[in-house]
This record gives sequence, C-alpha cells and structure tokens, in this order.
Amino acid sequence: MSGLALTATIAALAFALRHLPGFTAFSPMILAIVIGMAFHNLVGTPVSAKAGVAFSMRKVLRFAIILLGLQLTAAQVAEVGVGGVALIAATLVSTFAFTLWLGRLIGVERPLAELIAAGTSICGASAVIATNTVTRAPDEDVAYAVACVTVFGSIAMFGYPLLQAGLGLDAHAYGLWTGASIHEIAQVVAAAFQGGQQAGEFGTVAKLTRVMMLAPMVITLGLAARARTTGSGQQAGGAPMPWFVLGFVAMVALNSVVTIPPEAKAAIVTLTTFLLTMALAAMGLETDFRKLRAKGIRPLFLGLGAFLFIATFSLMAVKLLG
Repeated sequence: MSGLALTATIAALAFALRHLPGFTAFSPMILAIVIGMAFHNLVGTPVSAKAGVAFSMRKVLRFAIILLGLQLTAAQVAEVGVGGVALIAATLVSTFAFTLWLGRLIGVERPLAELIAAGTSICGASAVIATNTVTRAPDEDVAYAVACVTVFGSIAMFGYPLLQAGLGLDAHAYGLWTGASIHEIAQVVAAAFQGGQQAGEFGTVAKLTRVMMLAPMVITLGLAARARTTGSGQQAGGAPMPWFVLGFVAMVALNSVVTIPPEAKAAIVTLTTFLLTMALAAMGLETDFRKLRAKGIRPLFLGLGAFLFIATFSLMAVKLLG
C-alpha cells in the first residue's frame, strides 16, 4: 500500500470512529495520530510507504491549511469587535511568550516549546503541524505537542461549562472566553454551546478569529528562524518561509467577497478536516514511542503551565473588557 493510501485509510477510519460511543468528543485529527502511532509501533510503517507519508506531512498539510481560510470571513472578525480582537491577540501573544519562557526555565528544547506554544495559543493540532513547517522539529516533538494540546484542551472542554455560572459570565463573555483560550475548534464548539446558542455562536466566531492569527504567527516564526540561521553562520535559506500561509489569507479574503453556497462550504470544511487528518496520520506513522519516552515529563508540565496561563489570562481580560 502506498503511503498516501495508508494515510487516507487511517483518516477514513478516524472519521468512522467518531460515530462510536466514547469517541464523539475527539476530533478525527487526534484519533488519526493515535492510530498512526499504534500502527507504526506495533506493525511498522512499510518502507514503500515512506514517500507517500512524507507527501501527506508536507504537501497535503499545506493545501489543507490554505483551505482552512475558507472557514473565516472579515465580517466574522468584525462581529468580535475591536476590543474582542485585541483581547484575543493579547492572549495569543502573551501565552506564546510565556510558554517559551517557561520552556527555557524547565529545560524543554525550543522547537518542542514552540510547538506547544503554538498549539495552546492558536488552534491546537492544526497550529502545531503548521508551525512545524518552519520549526522543523522531530516527529516525536510534533506528537508530544499534539498530545499536550489534546489532553488539556479536552480538560477545558469538559471543565469550562461547569465554571460559567460560578464565574458570573453571561453568554457573550463566556463565548469569548472559550474562543480565546480553548485549544481546538471542535473543543470550543462543544464547550461554548453548553452555555446556550448565543454563547456557542460567539465562541465559534471568536475561535475562528484566533485561527486567522495563525498566518502572521507562522510567518513571524519563519522570519525569526531565518534570522537565527543567518546569525549562526549557516546559509540564510536554511529555514523555509511558509508562503502557503499567504494562501490561507487569500482564502479568507475570497470568502469575504464571494458567497459560497452552504452545501459547497460544508463539503469544503469536511475536505479540509480530512486532509488535516491525513497529515496527522502521517505524523503518527513517523512517531517512535521509544524516542517519545526519551522526552520525559517536562514537556507535559509545560503544556499544563501554558493551559493554566491562557485560561487565567483570557478570563481576567474578559472580566476587564466587561
């Protein structure tokens, strides 16, 4: 079986598993990386599949990120308001900076710390794999980062609805808090709609606004990687520029001026998720548990620290915004 067919098969299996009791709370991307890791470590990824797996991790991933832009419009960003956008941006930047600082403090390698920072501050697994196009960390780092954002995002998904009443958050404030701080889009939707229809819709829009910030974040990391490479005396071209992210921005612009029929949009969303799921399956197929265990528990503590920071910082900001 070719690598492309293998990743597509795993992605299809992940989609199917979501319909079974006990699996509905997990995104297919998360299920795919787990299946991929199990297959690689129990059966072994065939040598003949390596090229197709690499294609899924690179070309398929980048095309999926471009398509992700069709899930957001400028009008949706406007609904969040200047204050809401500023709050989301401040939360993102502060969380990213805090995570890198904490990573240095507890001795987590910068590439892995960057992936955990991106996944926590922006949009979970999608941000992890997009950021890795410039960070270029080992696949084990990607798997560890995805595991972190999955675990703590899931905790937030179940825990936030229990806190809404005690924190005195109305539907608008609760939606903004979920959208500004929970990791995955699916996790935001699940948690936000527990606060009612208005909270769910606003939380989703806030989260998609946060997803849009993936583009400038990845480009900034690419420029920083180039600067570090040049400063170390290596060739300036050593760190790639994520030009595909500009495609993401172009799709946001297109979606803002062209009305896509609901049926077509639903199909695009499903296709985008499926392609991202294939990319995560490929990551799993390249992940060696022995190397993952060698990372130790420090990155898990980093993920926990990042989660607690983004939850607390965004909540305080929502309270201040009123």
